[in-house]
Amino acid sequence: MGYDISNYEAVYPPYGTVEDVEKLIKACHENNMKLILDLVVNHTSNQHAWFKESRSSKDNPKRDWYFWRPARYDEGGNRMPPTNWRSYFAGSTWTWDDLTQEYYLHLYDESQPDLNWENKECRSAIYDSAMRFWLDKGIDGFRVDTVNKYSKYVDFLDAPVTDPGSAVQPAAQFWCNGPRIHEFIREMKSQVLSKYRTFDGLPVVTIGELSMTPDPEGVLKYVSAKNKELDMIFQFDITHLGQGPPGSDSKYDFTAWDLPQMKQIVAKWQSFIDGTDGWSTVFCENHDNGRSISRFGSDAPEWREKSAKMLAVCFAAQTGTLFLYQGQEIGMINAPREWGIEKYHDVESQKYWKEAVRLADNGSDPTRKERVMRGLQLMARDHARLPFPWDDSFNGGFSEGQPWMRVHESYREINAKLQEKEADSVLSFWKLLLQLRKEHKDVFVYGTFELLDTANLSTFVYKKHYRGKTALVAVNFTAEHQPAPETDGSRLLLSSYLESTQDKLQPFEGRIYISY
Repeated sequence: MGYDISNYEAVYPPYGTVEDVEKLIKACHENNMKLILDLVVNHTSNQHAWFKESRSSKDNPKRDWYFWRPARYDEGGNRMPPTNWRSYFAGSTWTWDDLTQEYYLHLYDESQPDLNWENKECRSAIYDSAMRFWLDKGIDGFRVDTVNKYSKYVDFLDAPVTDPGSAVQPAAQFWCNGPRIHEFIREMKSQVLSKYRTFDGLPVVTIGELSMTPDPEGVLKYVSAKNKELDMIFQFDITHLGQGPPGSDSKYDFTAWDLPQMKQIVAKWQSFIDGTDGWSTVFCENHDNGRSISRFGSDAPEWREKSAKMLAVCFAAQTGTLFLYQGQEIGMINAPREWGIEKYHDVESQKYWKEAVRLADNGSDPTRKERVMRGLQLMARDHARLPFPWDDSFNGGFSEGQPWMRVHESYREINAKLQEKEADSVLSFWKLLLQLRKEHKDVFVYGTFELLDTANLSTFVYKKHYRGKTALVAVNFTAEHQPAPETDGSRLLLSSYLESTQDKLQPFEGRIYISY
């Protein structure tokens, strides 16, 4: 899916060429738009020239650009990996290499060996090949993949046994937010990023993917302006709602959640930058999770558009830089529940399923298959990676050939061309909402957050304050009518319904009131 990079200075041929990217950069800038790229430098592909050299012999100059370690052996003389760490995608983080008779480390798939950031020459090569190559072409910044995993504890100790029935154990404490992580990011900033400007003279931007960091103080270290590291980060409490811990065997064991849990997550990350020199992001979808409508609203035909607009209101009024994931603006939903596991192509989905089959079939966890399948139906990464439906033609207009996954059956009802024509479509509503967010950016983008009626299981109500201006946001997360909030004389700025009643929130309705 693009995260096993074999050449940082080329483009995967089915997607185009470097020249195509250069044209895209130029066209974006001509239209006063900026373009950022995904920076994937925790690991490369095992097909990258660096790794091929590294695995060619133990004395190769690039051997230390990756993590190689000898085997351990149990009392019976059986070969064992260097540690008991569990991979993000189930199984061990170590893969045996017959040629040099050692294991290499990969936090993710075995096709994605981890780069050794402890090696200065390796870091320099990353800066030149993965960063300067594209910055010199005029890109405006990076979304920085797995940004807090570059520094590992290199004594490689075993993780505590928390799953007695498994040979591998969750071990994020050994490779997430490691001892040199802030040093590495500051170096990246000072040696590379600080030397570049966007086409209109501003600093290039960085947005870090910061998983497994639930502590606001820990997050602030990455985005505090005085630390000179990242501009902002993606923190994933909201998209992990209902999941087990990332990288654990229970990630796809769905746990029912209630609305107060979501409110507390939003309140926590809306307020963590108050009084600081940090900045935040706002989002509820990305490429690693199921679609928000299917998870947080209802994807039933009668409620899909209502849910899409309700969620848009809920999140677009929040403080920070707003990110929309492709397809969110037209209300895309999860793959049909009727799809069998063979339709799920993502490596994580497939490996969690294989693990579930093994544990169910050997009797150690008889219900594992049913639980994991339910979790994948809601939360698998495949849902966000379905081809985008541009129109109602073959493959939704995405491709004349065979895309990596089949197009959602709903493409005739959910596509961009259809929604561009409809004044009341999800796409049209997003355009209106973003216009209002810009017009009232003082209170929406920069305002302070106040949560109201925390324990209410049906409605999410909050206020935003900026100097003498207040926005009241009220959102109904149910398919039933709910009491409307007290508005204190505020005027209705927006409703997700064409007609709004004063005393009741309609099913999956979102409203915004403004007062000065």
